Amino acid sequence: MFYHDKKLQFKVRVDKPNPQFARALQQAIGGIEGEIRVCLQYLFQSWNSRGPQRYRDMLLDTGTEEMAHIEMLATAVSLNLEGASSGVIESIVGGDTLMEKIVGGGDPRHFLSGGLGALAADANGVPFNGSWVVSSGNIAADMYANVMAESTGRVLATRLYELTDDAGMKDMLSFLIARDTMHQQQWLAVLEELGNGDIRNVLPIPNSFPQSQEHQEFSYAFVNTNIDPDEPSAGLNRRWTQGPSLDGRSEFREMKAQPIGGEPKLAPPIPEGHAQVEQIEKANSKS
Repeated sequence: MFYHDKKLQFKVRVDKPNPQFARALQQAIGGIEGEIRVCLQYLFQSWNSRGPQRYRDMLLDTGTEEMAHIEMLATAVSLNLEGASSGVIESIVGGDTLMEKIVGGGDPRHFLSGGLGALAADANGVPFNGSWVVSSGNIAADMYANVMAESTGRVLATRLYELTDDAGMKDMLSFLIARDTMHQQQWLAVLEELGNGDIRNVLPIPNSFPQSQEHQEFSYAFVNTNIDPDEPSAGLNRRWTQGPSLDGRSEFREMKAQPIGGEPKLAPPIPEGHAQVEQIEKANSKS
């Protein structure tokens, strides 16, 4: 069950409305690096959580906090559009030249679909995609996915920070950047706890599958697929080709790519599939 507070988690102030920046902020709402993604990711991980209760509770807390970040950004989008309202409507009704005049380089859907409000979409107006949400049921795999999500989210927030000279927007983004810092640390702390003080101990993921059942001659080998004999290997004298593996279970090495699987041969087309006669008659033929 969820409850809400009418007050924002952190202040949102726009000194000079900017429809173009409103459009850019949409990426932080509905883009792949955005807050809808991490909100749903943490909540689904929590709702699907099996194992220690503390991880479920922590994910639920953070997923709920991300709702507050969506609210802040949506408010920021609306405030950036407010000052443009009369110009937007006048331009549409007056028939001025195309969309650049409509919202000064912003997204026309902010008016046409949102009534000068935020959308569940990215900066190009593409709706949020739920397939970006990772909830694997493996706590270590999910934590690494969460670190990646927070890392790219923080990169995006810093780029948005550089895009604006509005003091209010910089202040809000500074808060969101700080929260991204904490959340990266939070997920890494879980991995450290899972590894009994050493993140490397969670590897390989899942650690519940016996490595005796994998082809271990390939488990720690960097495969050099560069066919140019004069080009030095990308793994030459590199950490990922020599020395102990990060999980401490083996040694890294390099191997040249080679085809050891043979040439694939498929069965003839099935009649119900209605391939061409030539395909059926010459299936797997060399001619």
